[in-house]
This record gives sequence, C-alpha cells and structure tokens, in this order.
Amino acid sequence: MVRRVDPATSTCGAGDDAMTPGLDYKTEQTCSGSYKLAYADPEFMVRDELLSVRLQLELLKPDILQEEHGIHSTVVIFGSTRVPDPVTAMERLQHARACAVSAPNDPVLLRRLKAAERIVDSSRFYDEARKLAQLITADAQSDSPSELVVVTGGGPGIMEAANRGAMDAGGESIGLNILLPFEQKPNPYITPELCFKFHYFAIRKMHFLKRAKALVACPGGFGTLDELFETLTLVQTHKIVPLPVLLMGRAFWQRIIRFDALVDEGMIAEEDLSLFQFVESAEEAWRIIRDAELARHSQRELL
Repeated sequence: MVRRVDPATSTCGAGDDAMTPGLDYKTEQTCSGSYKLAYADPEFMVRDELLSVRLQLELLKPDILQEEHGIHSTVVIFGSTRVPDPVTAMERLQHARACAVSAPNDPVLLRRLKAAERIVDSSRFYDEARKLAQLITADAQSDSPSELVVVTGGGPGIMEAANRGAMDAGGESIGLNILLPFEQKPNPYITPELCFKFHYFAIRKMHFLKRAKALVACPGGFGTLDELFETLTLVQTHKIVPLPVLLMGRAFWQRIIRFDALVDEGMIAEEDLSLFQFVESAEEAWRIIRDAELARHSQRELL
C-alpha cells in the first residue's frame, strides 16, 4: 500500500520523483533512506562494508585529475610542519626566551626554548625547499625535456615552502592533504585544482610515489620519517624503480638516525647505504635530480 506524505509537514526532498506535473507524489517509500541512490547516500557510503569502495575512490579521483593535467613525473618534498620561514622562527624564539626569563626554573619552558633555538637553525631548510621547488618548476617550464612537478603533503612548514617555490616560478604544484583529528588546512600555495584531501594514509602514500622520480626529505618528525623509510624499503625490496632519495642536512640526519649502526648490527647491508644521499643545498639536490632525469630521458629515447 502506498502511503502519501503531507507536503506541508514532510522533510523529504522533492523534485525527481514527481509522476505528474503539478502533483506531489512524495510518499514514505520515496522518502526512505533505502530509496536514495547509493552514491548519493552519505550514510551508506561511510558504512564499514563500503571500505573497499572508499579506498578505490580515493585512489581514482587524484589519479584521474592528475592525468587530465598531464602530470606524469613528480618530485616529492617532505619535511616538518613545524619549521617555518626564518623570520617567523626568530619571532617564536624571542617569545620562548621571554617566557623562559619570566620563569627561569621551569624545565618545560627551558626545553621549549632549546627547541625554538633548534628550529631557528632548521629554518634554513624552509628557504632551501622553496629554492629547490623554484629550480624544479622553472626547468619544467623551459625547453628542458623535464616535466617534473613538485608534490608535498600540502601542510605548513617545509611543505608550504616547496609549494610556495613552485608558485614563485609561475608553475603548478600538488598538495596531498590528510584528514586529521586536529584541524589541518592546505597551505595557500598549492595549485587549487591539484589540492587533494585523503582520509586513508595508505592511499595517500601510493599517490606520493606513483609518479615520483625523486624524493627529498628535509628535517622532520614522525611523518617525514615514515615516508622516508617506506620509500627506502620499497627501493631496497625492488618494489619500485630506484630513484634519487636525498636527505637534506647531513648533520640532522646523522644525529637522528645512526645508519652505520644498522650496518654494524647486521640489520641492513652496507650497500643499502647507497640507497640515499646527503645534500646540503637546493642547488646540490637539483643537480642530482636533473642528472637522473636527463639519464632517464636518454634511456627512453634509446628504446
């Protein structure tokens, strides 16, 4: 039996199901959640049983849009969200000093002061990441065979610097933002049409490396370390084609990770140390990336 719905009190959406012009045929059946088109039903799409569908959608949407933009080769630039430009870093240091002076016996404030001093030292990598992105993007817009596009995690700090550098050079760049429990907005330098948001880290990781021709890791925390070691693992196990993996700032990386100790303990082979290189500047990183890109194009022309 069809039960009619009073149009004056119904909250059912109208329009699509009118059978006769001028008459309202909204019923309890057409207002039911089960009657919604599956892809237009948010409550259905977030069910546990739809996990595989959501994973596929997160894979396909950025993939299709990047293909439509003709993006086939990228350089991934990682680094901390907590490393701002040098001016901002110095302002934060001054604030930390003032707080420490006001409570000289507070161990928490003293530790924050030391961290702020370290961040000022690391802020040079903001400038280096920005400069590197400028070099990559400017070359891609020249007569060079390179078509490299900068991609970052889309957040602030080092990632902002890289997207900013691409914009400085008048080119596009990609941001792969992630939905987090705390608010994270994409930085304003990402090309709007190439700014993506992910729920699943796994799919985001796939997009970082699917088109990557080089990876540059500036000083960073858990996220940077996660992406770096995953990339090294994939290269080590021949799951991806070898690519330049560049660690910006030898002093930082050797202080944070004792690579030689991994060899001494027998956990990695000595030749695994050749999977990455240390660099100190944007120019040094760009020379390695450019040489690898030219070699790749030369090899492709020979095939």
